[in-house]
Amino acid sequence: EYNLESNNPPRKNKSSINKKIISEVNEFWSALRNTPQAFILVWKASKTSFLISILLTLIAAILPALQAWVGKLIIDSILDAAELSTGILDGIREVIPILSLEFALVFIGSSISHFRFLSDRILQSKLTNHVNSLIIKKAISLDLNFFENPLFYDTLQNARRQSDMSTMNIVKSSLQMIQQIITLFSLLILIIRFSPWLALIVFISAIPAFISQSQFAELSFRTITHRAPESRLLNYIEMLLTGNDTVKEIKLLGLGEPLLNRYQDLFEKFYTEDRAIAQKRSIASLGWGTLSSLVYYGSYVWIVMRTITKIITLGEMTMYLTTFRQSQNSIRALLDSLNNIYENNLFLDNFLSYLKLQPLIVSPTDGKLAPSPIKEGIEFRNVHFRYPGAESDVLKDINLRINPGERIALVGLNGAGKTTLVKLLTRLYDPTQGQILLDGIDLRDYDLHSLHQRFGVIFQDFVRYQFTVKENIGFGHIEDLDDPSKIKEAADRGGASPVIEKLPEQYNTMLGRRWEKGSELSGGEWQKIALARAFMRKADVMILDEPTSSLDAEAEYEVFLRFNELMEDKIAVLISHRFSTVRMADRIVLLSAGKILEVGSHQELIGLNGSYARLFNLQAEGYK
Repeated sequence: EYNLESNNPPRKNKSSINKKIISEVNEFWSALRNTPQAFILVWKASKTSFLISILLTLIAAILPALQAWVGKLIIDSILDAAELSTGILDGIREVIPILSLEFALVFIGSSISHFRFLSDRILQSKLTNHVNSLIIKKAISLDLNFFENPLFYDTLQNARRQSDMSTMNIVKSSLQMIQQIITLFSLLILIIRFSPWLALIVFISAIPAFISQSQFAELSFRTITHRAPESRLLNYIEMLLTGNDTVKEIKLLGLGEPLLNRYQDLFEKFYTEDRAIAQKRSIASLGWGTLSSLVYYGSYVWIVMRTITKIITLGEMTMYLTTFRQSQNSIRALLDSLNNIYENNLFLDNFLSYLKLQPLIVSPTDGKLAPSPIKEGIEFRNVHFRYPGAESDVLKDINLRINPGERIALVGLNGAGKTTLVKLLTRLYDPTQGQILLDGIDLRDYDLHSLHQRFGVIFQDFVRYQFTVKENIGFGHIEDLDDPSKIKEAADRGGASPVIEKLPEQYNTMLGRRWEKGSELSGGEWQKIALARAFMRKADVMILDEPTSSLDAEAEYEVFLRFNELMEDKIAVLISHRFSTVRMADRIVLLSAGKILEVGSHQELIGLNGSYARLFNLQAEGYK
């Protein structure tokens, strides 16, 4: 708003300017809040290497001042020897002890540099392992809900990015600050003897560059963080273009060049953003570096003039010039270290925020052990479920009882809610409303680990582990991974034994094409391995969620028939699109749009002549 009479813009309120400065300063110091956590992470990664780094830092901190002082002694002793004309040998004898002292300091400095490099490499390796382990452990603890939310992958991407490097940089920069403070203090003691004003000039000349670098550090951080979704897209396109699972279709459809062009467009966008920031940062650094050099050479002239007027000796001149330059470098390094701590704190904030995520599906305190065998069965009581962020329920008012030893088949069109029902039954999610009871007790009252032990599940998108056959099957019950008899029994039950006998090293054969000499299996063979994995677990409830979808109808029928025979008195839940294969179930549950439409045996549902009969006859027509 302008003053209409004077046509001059109003002056800014000094109070508002002061508040803005205070706010920016507070925001800067607030950004350093993660520094203690960085030290804790490094300490837990390797206590020995961390203590060695601190010791080497303290020793290195006092070397510059000692070297400057010894340099003065050398020059003054040479000049004294020249003036006294004591002879070459006498002069050498006087200088050699001081030269030996300087050599010792140089040797110590060089040794510290090499030991610090070694210590930092060891510490960085252990820290990387520690940080990655924390990221993985947190991922293991989180609910399925997180992994079905795209925003979680942005959080995970930001947590992974530079977390170990940022942590290490914070600690190294903090130690560097301590070193520079000690160094600067010892140097300033020497400079103040010459001129307190010179010490003040040294400090003030370094501040503008520090402020400038801090601003660019924050700009760089925000740019990288905000483009996390696009960074994931870049990685995804690279995976599509180089992955074994996608290469056939990419080649046949001619998608290589179009996807590569999209990859290059994204890269060019990132490059343009990064280059603009780097250019501005370089120009600012050059400008403030020039100012620092002008201050140095101005002080240089002052010191030389005082030497010419014999106010100080030539040795003192050398010492003051050295200490001034080192002081300037120390202050710049000190502020740069503070700036690095600030920048890396921003990145570490993503990692620590990720570690604060808490699962919603947790075991209750003193949770009950899930029953084995199941005596009363499973009951869905008025169950509703809505995925987080969704606008409508996926399951609506589900009421269903599954008796001990009963075979239940879930059928329905895609999106009917069959797999969601399985996720609720295995407590990968909790109902939005209602209860799921196991032997009359809510699933939420059971210990989660013992509950999961009661279920054996093969999903349609089962994992094809690129490990040995033994491991692929043994993962079904990790406690029995080293028990060959149980693995062979599971392979027999799952029908995988004939497949395994044909492999070059049988149970020790590496599966998949990721590794050298790996054996790839057909879809049906992989499914038999997955079925064997499910049989490794002596589960009370076995669930097959369309794992045989790539088999032909006859092969799928044989798998279900074998499965049905092997389940004995266990509860079995079968999901299949082929109505012909689920006729062996005791009861069939037809789902549509999240609701149960019909329940009964195959003959009962055919007799109703309702939706199941219509879908069955429609599918049967396709085989005629």
